[in-house]
Amino acid sequence: MIALDLECAQGHCFEGWFDDLAAFETQQKKGLIACPVCNANAVCRVPSTFAIKAPAPANPPERVQRAPDAARIQRKLLDFIHKNFDDVGADFSKEALKIHYGAAQPRNIRGVSSGEEEKILKKEGVSFFKIPMPESPPESEN
Repeated sequence: MIALDLECAQGHCFEGWFDDLAAFETQQKKGLIACPVCNANAVCRVPSTFAIKAPAPANPPERVQRAPDAARIQRKLLDFIHKNFDDVGADFSKEALKIHYGAAQPRNIRGVSSGEEEKILKKEGVSFFKIPMPESPPESEN
């Protein structure tokens, strides 16, 4: 099975799959290949774009950074949340509604809510998202 890049007389490019090159040529001569955009049968092959991946060096340079581990990312995220969001605890839904309706100053808040409270928030159009939080605040990386 081969995939060929094709183009019709109108300039529409598309891809066709054939058993082999001979199958393409046979179908092309019989006018069985049509452009999916304009249905033109005047179709020809065009050069395919492709890439060849270079092999990885045997000894990678020392300056290559390793991907941060999940625990480090989690600590940074939790540290950011603890520093930049007011903890309103179990009053999360009440405070979110106050902010939503302008009864309280807009600010970032965090806290807990029940499933029923979350349904109310969604119904009222309050945007929020849930992040599982550990019991204790993270240790800062300094």
